[in-house]
Amino acid sequence: MRRRSFLSLLPAMALPLPLSAAETVKPQRLKPGDTVGLVAPSSNAWEDEDIRFGIETVESLGYKVKAGRHLFSRTDYLAGSDEERAADLQAAFEDDAVDAVFCIRGGYGAQRILPYLDFDAIGKNPKILLGFSDITALLGSIQRRTGLVTFHGPTALRTWSEYALGGLRKVLVEPSAPVRLAEPPPFEARPGKVERENRLTTIVGGKARGKLAGGNLTLLSTLLGTPYAPDFTGKILFIEDVDESPYRIDRMLTHLWLAGVFEACAAVAVGKFTESKPGSGRSRSLEEILRDRLEPLGKPALRGLMIGHVDDLATIPVGAEAELDADAGTLTLLETAVT
Repeated sequence: MRRRSFLSLLPAMALPLPLSAAETVKPQRLKPGDTVGLVAPSSNAWEDEDIRFGIETVESLGYKVKAGRHLFSRTDYLAGSDEERAADLQAAFEDDAVDAVFCIRGGYGAQRILPYLDFDAIGKNPKILLGFSDITALLGSIQRRTGLVTFHGPTALRTWSEYALGGLRKVLVEPSAPVRLAEPPPFEARPGKVERENRLTTIVGGKARGKLAGGNLTLLSTLLGTPYAPDFTGKILFIEDVDESPYRIDRMLTHLWLAGVFEACAAVAVGKFTESKPGSGRSRSLEEILRDRLEPLGKPALRGLMIGHVDDLATIPVGAEAELDADAGTLTLLETAVT
């Protein structure tokens, strides 16, 4: 069967996505002196001093920090038990003294706490939730269940470059719209020196509008078929990952393809696939894999945005309206994501 013919059958074959989408809810913007609830829903740092570093980093941004009760806990590769990590996240949302919720890091374990969360209570206490990588499991599920716009952006232990700080400010602190998101930082070209690391590549030309949905490809793939999967219908899907070999990326993209995600979405914004290098033996390139999976869709697709495991990490509002122009190489936020 030809690929395009097979694509037309995918919506009927796709896994059903649970629950109808909730109305969009925007949290309050960040203000100087606000109190940030700092939690560890996934893994934790190896040393307590690293956690203190994360606290001081958030304080250096001009915010007070209220540490989760179990912020310093460790259970093997997790930051405490599932119940403890869920309780800290829940408490941060329900605490009137907390204005926003930041995650100290990603790692693994966020999806383990999903059954322990009270989504109704979270929806009644809308606040900024900021994180990325493994935190994708929380960003997408909370947005889907409550309508709350969540934020794919730096964690406390990341390197907060000027680019990352600027991205945070224009989305969460001094919001405006329309505003460009995740565009590569300025590069001063000169004879013999041109941009190599942060290049934008048009995979499929065109322009599309839709609400933003996505995050870490591994987490998006593993959430499919669960009650916590995001709804990708009509959305601008953004993806990123780290330390995944090309064949594994192929596998996960194929999973999304077979599940009807690519058929459902309006466009695809590809971020950084950091350290995604072939192993021994023959391997397809990441470029070949992306084109193989995305070109047949005929939907706008752009690669190279500053989304992922990089120091210059953009803040992306999950659930806010945006436009992807793959020909112009732009992702534009069309509405403010906070009030």
